Amino acid sequence: MTGLLPARVIGQPLERADGMAKVTGTATYAAEHPVPGLTHLHPVQATIARGRVSAVDTAQAEALDGVIAVLTPANAPRLASTEDPELAVLQSDEVAFRGQVIGAVVATTPEIARHAAGLVQVSYVEQPHDVALRPDRADLYAPDKVNPAFPTDTEQGDVPSALADAAVRLDQTYTTAWYHNNPMEPHATIASWDGGDLTLHDSTQGVTAVRDTVAPVLGVAPERVRVICPHVGGGFGSKGQPHVHLVLAALAAKAVGRPVRLVVTRQQMFALVGYRTPTIQRIRMGADRTGRLTAISVDVVEQTSRIKEFAEQTAVPARMMYAAPHRRTTHRLAALDVPVPSWMRAPGECPGMFGLETAVDEMAAACGLDPIEFRVRNEPERDPETGRPFSSRNLVACLREGARRFGWAHRDPTPRARREAGWLVGTGVAASTYPAGRIAGSSVTIRFGPDRRYQVETAAADLGTGTWTALRQIAADALGVDYAEVDLRIGDTALPPASVAGGSTGIASWGSAVLDAAEAFRDKFGANPSEGDEASGGMPDNPHTERYAMHAFGAQFAEVRVREDTGEIRVSRLLGVFAAGRIVNPRTARSQFIGGMTMGLSMALHEQSVLDQRFGHIVNHDLAEYHIAANADVAELEAHWIDEHDPYVNPLGTKGIGEIGIVGTAAAISNAAHHATGVRVRDLPITLDKFLS
Repeated sequence: MTGLLPARVIGQPLERADGMAKVTGTATYAAEHPVPGLTHLHPVQATIARGRVSAVDTAQAEALDGVIAVLTPANAPRLASTEDPELAVLQSDEVAFRGQVIGAVVATTPEIARHAAGLVQVSYVEQPHDVALRPDRADLYAPDKVNPAFPTDTEQGDVPSALADAAVRLDQTYTTAWYHNNPMEPHATIASWDGGDLTLHDSTQGVTAVRDTVAPVLGVAPERVRVICPHVGGGFGSKGQPHVHLVLAALAAKAVGRPVRLVVTRQQMFALVGYRTPTIQRIRMGADRTGRLTAISVDVVEQTSRIKEFAEQTAVPARMMYAAPHRRTTHRLAALDVPVPSWMRAPGECPGMFGLETAVDEMAAACGLDPIEFRVRNEPERDPETGRPFSSRNLVACLREGARRFGWAHRDPTPRARREAGWLVGTGVAASTYPAGRIAGSSVTIRFGPDRRYQVETAAADLGTGTWTALRQIAADALGVDYAEVDLRIGDTALPPASVAGGSTGIASWGSAVLDAAEAFRDKFGANPSEGDEASGGMPDNPHTERYAMHAFGAQFAEVRVREDTGEIRVSRLLGVFAAGRIVNPRTARSQFIGGMTMGLSMALHEQSVLDQRFGHIVNHDLAEYHIAANADVAELEAHWIDEHDPYVNPLGTKGIGEIGIVGTAAAISNAAHHATGVRVRDLPITLDKFLS
C-alpha cells in the first residue's frame, strides 16, 4: 500500500444521499418501524442507590385496563448469561444504583404502560451508598487496562528528579464534569420473536455488535438474531454497545409473546445508557529556561460503577503529544454505587486534552512564550511513547494556518488588555489530536443488478455522519463508474458484517473493505459485468500499522467575552483547522468538524450532570436543566483543513473526523477566558461564579 485510490467522486461536496428522506420525514428510525401487534414497555426504576428489593406489589398496575404484563425479578424469563451485570436485567433483587431497572410494564399503549409503571409499589432493604469521587480516597485502584486496551500506567525516565531540577515548574489539578450523551433520537428498540428467531429494530452504532453481544445473553445463536437500523438520530458513543433497554425489550417480548417497543425517555437516559466519567487530573510539568519541556506527569482519578468497570483513557494523549524526555501517566478508579460509564465522543482525548492543553497554556505564560510558539518548540520528531515515526503529523501547519485565519498576530498577550463596552475580550488556542485507526471485521459485497447498477452491501451504520454518501463516493471511484450508478445498503445484519461506528474508524474500516471488494469485482468481471455478477472483500491488513504512529491533529482558536461586572461569558468566535488525511466529502466533513466543536463549546460552558449525593442520582436529568449549546452560544464558527497526503494509514488515505473536533475546544475557550480576565478556570464548566472571586 504505497499509493492512494485515484479520485473523481471522492473529494466532491455531494449532498447527503439520505438528506431528502430525513428532511421529509420518510427516513425510518428504530421506533417507527411498522410491526403488527405492537405492545409498549415502560421500565420501573429503583428509587434507592444501593440495597435490594424486598417486595413488589403489582396489583394496581395489573388491574389497569390495557396492561398486558408486569415483569419483576420474580416472574421475568431467565437469561442464558448474566456475565455482563449491566445487561442482566430482572435476574436479581439486588440494587446497584439509583435508576436501575427493577421491573417493567407491558401495555397496549405507551401512556398506559407509563401510568401503570407508576402504580407498581416497591419495598426495599436499603444499604449505605457511596457516590463521592475524591482524589484522596483510600480505595482507589489501578485497572488492568484503560479503554480500549492501553496500559494503565506508563513511565519513562526519572520524572521526580526532572521536575525538581526544572527551571520552570507547574503543579495544578484540572477537573472535567460528569457528562451525559443526549442525541436527538433517544435509545429505542422494537423486539419481535418468531419462534426461536429474534428481530430487533434498534437505534445503534453497530448492528453486528448488537447481534453478537445480545445473542449469548438471550441464549440464541447469532444467526437467529437479526438487527435492523438504517438510520440513527445521533449516538456520540452512547449507542456504540448494547445497554439494558435492548435486553429488556427482548426479554419482555418473549414473556408476552408479542412484539414490544421500548423508547427510553430523556430522563431515563441519565441512568441507563452510559455517560462520560468525571475526571480529576493532577498535571505536573517542568521546562528549561528556553521553554522546552523536560518532564510531564499526568495522574488521573475517575469513577466507575461497582458492578462493571469502564476506565476512560484520559492520560493517554499526554503520552504522545509533546516531546519531553521524562514522562509519567497513571489512571486510578473509584468504584462507586453509580450507573455504568461508557463511551462519549472522543473518550480519553476529550477530557485529557482539556487538562493537558490548559496546563500547556499555563507553562507557555510561565516561560514568557506565545502559546503557539511554546507548542511548536515542543514538537516531537517521533512518537515519544513508541519511538515510531508519525505517518504524518501536521500540527504545526494547523497552528500556523489557524493563526493566520484567526488574526493571532495582532493579539496583545497581556491578560485583561482588551475591553469593549463592558466586556473583557480574550483569545486562546489549544491543540487537538485523535488516533487514526481501523477496526477489523468488516466485509462488503458488490453485486451488478438488472438495472445496470452496482449494489454495495455492508452492515455499517450512519449516525448522521454521512456514511450513506461517503461509501457510495468511495465505491464509485473504486469501480470506475459514476456516483449515480451505485446503490448502497447498510444497517442490517442480513448484510455482510461491519464494525461499530466508533473511535472515528468508520470510513477507514468500511471504506477499505469497499475498495477491496471493488478491486475483486473488477479483477473478476472487468468493466462490463453481467447481471448477477458478484464479488466480496474485507478490510486488508495494513503492513504499516506497526511501523508508524498514526494520528490526526488540529488547532482550535477561540475568542471569548466576559462581562466585567457579572462574569457572564460568551464565545464570539471559534475556528478550527485540522489535518485529517484525505477528505472524502467536504460538505459532510465540515458538518462533522463543526458538530464536534459545538459539542466542545457545550462542554466548556454548559454541560454538567449534577449529582445529589444524598440520594445517588442526577438531579438535572432532562434538557430543561442539562444545558447544551444552542445557536446563540457562538456568533461565528469556522472549520477548515489542510491538504494532507498520508498513504500509510489505509488505502484511502483517510483519518477519522467525527471526534477530533471536540478535542481541544474546551481548552481553547478556557485559555481565551484566562486571557480575557486574568482568572484561570481549571474546573469545567466555565460558569460566571468562577470569575467573581
